[in-house]
Amino acid sequence: MTAETELAQALAALHAEAFDAPWSAEAFADLLTQTGVVLEGGNDGFILIRAVADEAEILTLAVRPSARRQGLGGRLVGAASQRAAALGATRLFLEVAEDNAPARGLYGSLGFEAAGRRRRYYPRADGPAADALILVLSLG
Repeated sequence: MTAETELAQALAALHAEAFDAPWSAEAFADLLTQTGVVLEGGNDGFILIRAVADEAEILTLAVRPSARRQGLGGRLVGAASQRAAALGATRLFLEVAEDNAPARGLYGSLGFEAAGRRRRYYPRADGPAADALILVLSLG
């Protein structure tokens, strides 16, 4: 097994701990080969961003449930923001489920502001799909 395959599997396993609809190892393997994709993190959490021209997007931020509420998410976003700015990005975007209060609180505390909405973007097994809020952070 290659190091890339092991990394993709580890990311998928942690993602599965953090989300109800996790991404596969194959999806991570594919993303990690794409131009502008940057990974930050460690054993308890990671963030994956894509930087293109003067914009960057958080693709996913996953923190192991046992490591939550300890500042790791904020540190990961901070590290990703610095990397994005170093790559020339002036704004960092993300999508977050409107019903994800902990994530919205984190992003709000870091200075992200509302920039739009995608209606019924996140499917829910136990009810109607949740809207995605598009948030943006200026990296000036």
